[in-house]
Amino acid sequence: MSQSKCIQISDDDKGYPLEMFCIPKHYENHLSHVMIPKGLIDDRTEKLAKDIKEKLSDEPLVCLCVLKGGYKFFADLVDHLKSMNNVQNDPIPLKVDFIRLRSYVDDKSTGDVEVIGGDALHHLEGKNVLIVEDIVDTGKTMQYLLRKLQVHNPKSINVVSLLVKRTPLSVGYKPDFAGFEIPNHFVIGYALDYNEYFRDLQHVCVINEAGKLKYAS
Repeated sequence: MSQSKCIQISDDDKGYPLEMFCIPKHYENHLSHVMIPKGLIDDRTEKLAKDIKEKLSDEPLVCLCVLKGGYKFFADLVDHLKSMNNVQNDPIPLKVDFIRLRSYVDDKSTGDVEVIGGDALHHLEGKNVLIVEDIVDTGKTMQYLLRKLQVHNPKSINVVSLLVKRTPLSVGYKPDFAGFEIPNHFVIGYALDYNEYFRDLQHVCVINEAGKLKYAS
C-alpha cells in the first residue's frame, strides 16, 4: 500500500504552551501541552483533500466516517472536497456513511475491536470507499475494519487518517493518506476523547497524568 507523505512530529517535540491558546477552563489543569493547533490541522486537512482528489480522479466516492473520534476531521475533509467540486471541472460525486468502532479503555488500545454502531455495509459493493479515521494507533482496528469491508466487495478502499502514532505495539499498518505522524503520547481534542471527555477541545493536545486520573473510567 502506498502512503502519502505526512508531517512528522519528533519524539522530543515539546509542542506549544497552553497559555498561548484558548483552552476551556475546565481542562486547563489536565493537559500537558498543545501538540497540533487547530489552524495547522485546517491547512493540513485542505492539502489532504487536494491529494485525495488528485489520486481518486472523478469517480464517485463513498466517504466512510469512523465514529466518534473521526467526526470533526471527517466533516472538515468533506467540506474541502465539496469546495473543490464547486470550482473544478472534474468534480468527485460524494456520498457519506458512518460506522462506529470501539477499541480503547482509558488510554490503552485493547486490541479487541467492537462494532457498536453504524449502518449495514452491504451497499458498498462495487463502490470506491474512503475510510476517514482520526488516529491509527496499533493498526489493529483498521486491519479489522478493512477485513470487514472486503467481505462486501467494494471496488476500491483507501484510508485517510489525521494522525498516525509511532508505537512499539504497531502491527506495521500505514494508511494511504496521513496528516501527521506523532510520538507515542495519548492525545485528545479535535473530537478525540479520553472516556468521552475532551471532544470539545479545538486543538490536538497531550493529556497529563492528572487528567487521566480525573477522567478515568
